[in-house]
Amino acid sequence: MIATTALEPSHWPLYRDLRLQSLQDSPDAFGSTYGSEATRTDEDWSARLQAAASSGQGRAFVALEGEAPCGLVWCKLAGAGPGVAEIFQMWVDPACRGRGAGRALLQAALDWARRHDMQRVRLGVTIQDSPAMHLYTALGFKPIGPPEPLRAGSALMSQGMELVLDTVQARNDLHRAPLAEQDPET
Repeated sequence: MIATTALEPSHWPLYRDLRLQSLQDSPDAFGSTYGSEATRTDEDWSARLQAAASSGQGRAFVALEGEAPCGLVWCKLAGAGPGVAEIFQMWVDPACRGRGAGRALLQAALDWARRHDMQRVRLGVTIQDSPAMHLYTALGFKPIGPPEPLRAGSALMSQGMELVLDTVQARNDLHRAPLAEQDPET
């Protein structure tokens, strides 16, 4: 069974390990790279979680299968305008994909956004026929804006997507999405 829990500042080693694992497993899914993140100090990793916790502007969640961590997501209040949250660093361990971890992580992030009175949630996803793209589309995320390069020097493109949070409809859509859509890698 998949569960989710919020990461506390003291969980920075777990966060670091999952983040680096995600960048090694799915390098084409993120704007950052393993090379740039692996150079961070322990203090940098700790400060990331501490800043989110103390400001209330963001929250990281981990998916657990039993007691084993198997996925990660961040939800942050966006600077793009009032009422907008953004999802970052969404990733599920390949050994756990197809078991609902991606859906559980998104549920945790969307619930956090709702508790902060957000009306819209945005994310970026690499443009490809992927489980992530299928899951986001199935849950009602719609493309916004033109595609942009995933990162400087990359030929890959990322598509911004947005979900308008109707507290009843969004929750129903999340629970009705077919399991065949699999877990996201982004």
